[in-house]
Amino acid sequence: QVQLVESGGGLVLAGDSLRLSCATSGRTRSYAVAWFRRAPGKEREFVASVTLSGGFTYYADSMKGRFTISRDTENTVYLQMNSLKPEDTAVYYCARGANSGRVDTPSSYDYWGQGTQVTVSS
Repeated sequence: QVQLVESGGGLVLAGDSLRLSCATSGRTRSYAVAWFRRAPGKEREFVASVTLSGGFTYYADSMKGRFTISRDTENTVYLQMNSLKPEDTAVYYCARGANSGRVDTPSSYDYWGQGTQVTVSS
């Protein structure tokens, strides 16, 4: 059984940093894991992805520079977020790729975590 559990969200001030974690279990080693986010009233948005075996990363253009995705040997995926802005406020989800489709499309992912809320106050 594949499971993804996010943690690390919270309320921070603009300019602060936050690191999210996604603990994965089950069949994830041969797959990519991505972070998406959904802000209030908006569609789910791709943030970044990483392959658990090779560590190859891919970012949405708008996320490059402030966000860094990584993984460790225990198949936990991290999202380091720096210089946070109020517009980064969203529920952040991690998901396991289905090894097909576009890496930045939610339909390309078959297992999702429950999400963790990030709120950035000005």
